[in-house]
This record gives sequence, structure tokens and C-alpha cells, in this order.
Amino acid sequence: MFSFAYKYLLLLLLLVPVLVTLYFWARYARKRKLYKFGHSAAVRTLMPQASPYKPPLKMTVAMLALTALILGAARPWGGLQDEKSVKEGIEVIIAVDASNSMLAPASAEGEGVSRMRQGKLMLEKLINRLDNDRVGLIVFAGNAYTLIPVTSDYVSAKMFLNSIDPSQISNQGTNIGAAIDLAERSFSENKKVGKALVVITDAEELDDEDGVMKAAENCGKRGIQLDVIGVGSSAAVKVPTGRGEYLIDPTTGAPVETALNEDLAAKIAGSGKGIYVNAANNDALNELSKQLDTVKKTALETSFSALHVELFPIFLWIAFALIIINVVIMERKNSWLAKITFFKKEDNK
Repeated sequence: MFSFAYKYLLLLLLLVPVLVTLYFWARYARKRKLYKFGHSAAVRTLMPQASPYKPPLKMTVAMLALTALILGAARPWGGLQDEKSVKEGIEVIIAVDASNSMLAPASAEGEGVSRMRQGKLMLEKLINRLDNDRVGLIVFAGNAYTLIPVTSDYVSAKMFLNSIDPSQISNQGTNIGAAIDLAERSFSENKKVGKALVVITDAEELDDEDGVMKAAENCGKRGIQLDVIGVGSSAAVKVPTGRGEYLIDPTTGAPVETALNEDLAAKIAGSGKGIYVNAANNDALNELSKQLDTVKKTALETSFSALHVELFPIFLWIAFALIIINVVIMERKNSWLAKITFFKKEDNK
């Protein structure tokens, strides 16, 4: 089967007969002007180097080159061929802390973007760096919930990520253990696929610290790399609720203050055989990406596709060769051929 990707370009082939017609009309007009000087035989003696055959030959080669160029530009296809594509990667589940403390400012000054916003920005960049990997999303506070299962749809993953809002979650807390347990159940059952869990949190006021450490340790033993991203400052800041108001402790009646527990976050990552990074560090994303690269990549998907066999290079090479030939051919006679007389009889002595 032979077809063209850009069939409309074949209309340019109409230029060939037009140019040929103009050429022969110009040759005819030239002859008529030359005949005004005398008989054709007499005129030829005045132009001994002029060849009657080479100009039409050059025109023929030029038109063949133009035809080949147009055919090549139309991108000819010569049938179909099967191509196998294997995508290698890992499975990454991101667990996002959606407790109220994530609404607190990320800086020690108590101003600027919230911890949640800072975390979202870093996770978006992380997802953009994933290549052929699958990503899942979990949100946790007092309990853990699956927002999106492991998928290759990064657009949907980022859309769900940006939809997380701690103010919409009633069951508050920081149940990292529940997030780890849910993530372990959310990975595929394929044991050959490398797996990693990325937890982003301020690691403050854990519901069950001992349970979290045990869950992290079990996660590492099962071959799931557990990395932790810390957000916020180690200096205590208030949690804004909007309009200049702050979250109030119902027991004391005083504004709630929250701080990043880096020591605990690093301890969780160490138990899960991963690393801890602070989202505020400029090199945090690079360090996390390098750590994820240590997870063994395996074939996640094999696909077969039928692709057209591209033939345009053949036509372009033909056109290039014809152009070179056209340049080499001179319109005048070859001096060495002029000395050869194939059909002239010798005079009898």
C-alpha cells in the first residue's frame, strides 16, 4: 500500500507540465528569432559550441528533480510496520498531610505561602519529573483516603493534588501510620515493580508515634522506599483561619501554635529506608529525585503500534542526485565529443 501524508502537496506537480510548456515555448520563440538572421544551417555555423540536445536534457533532469522534491515533501508512505514499545518505571504514591497545621505559614516569620501551598508546588515539580512512572495520591489527617490510584495520568494527579484543602476535612489529626498502611495496599501486586512512598507533612502531634515508626519499618522491609518531605519551620507559628483570625485551642482558648518536627520526620524516613528533605531547601527536589532514581525500574507497560514506513528520504536523495547531475551538465558541446564523427563518411583518395 502506497499513500501520502500530505496529499494536497501533490497539486504542485501541475507545475511540471506548466514549466515544460513554457520551456518549449521559449525554445520555439528563440528559434524564430534566430531564423531572422538566416538559414538554420548557416546560423549553426555561427554557434559551433551550442548543443541542440543538452538544453532539453538539462530541462528533463530539472523537472525530474522537481518531481522528486514534490513527492518527498508530500511524505510518501509505503505500508505499515509493527513497533514494540516498552515503558520502564516505578510506582510512586504521594501521601499529603491535610491536617489544619498545614494551613500555617511555611516561614518562621509567620508570613507568606502556607505549608500546604509550598508542598503542592514541590509535588507538582516532582510529578513533572516522573518519566514513564506511575503515580498515586493519598490524603490523610485523622484518617487516610485514596484520591487517585496509581496511574500514568499525571494531569489528573496534579488536578487532584491541587484540590486538597485541610479546611474541608472534619476528622483532623496527623495519622501518618494510616497513610502508610493504605499506601501499601494501594500499590500493584506485581512484586517485580519498584515502589516508593513519598509523605509530605509537618510531622507534628502524631496520633500514634510508635505505630507510625512500626509502619515505616514494615514499609522498608517490604521493599517500599519511604521518603519524607518536611514543610514549615521549626519555629512555632500560628495557624490562620482567614480574615485575620487564628485557630483557637478549645481547651486553653489560646491561639494554636505549630512547628515542623524535623527530627521525627527524619526518623520516619530512616525507618522506611528513605531520606528526609526539607521543602524549603533549594536542592530538596533534586535530592528526592536522585533518591527515587535508586528504586529499580522495571517494565510497566508493553505496547505495539503500527507505523507507516517513511519513504520520503528516498525521493529527497533522488532529487539531490538529479540536481547535482543538472549542475554538471553544460549547455554547450563537449570539446572531446566534437572531435568524434560517428556518421560522417571519409573522402576517397
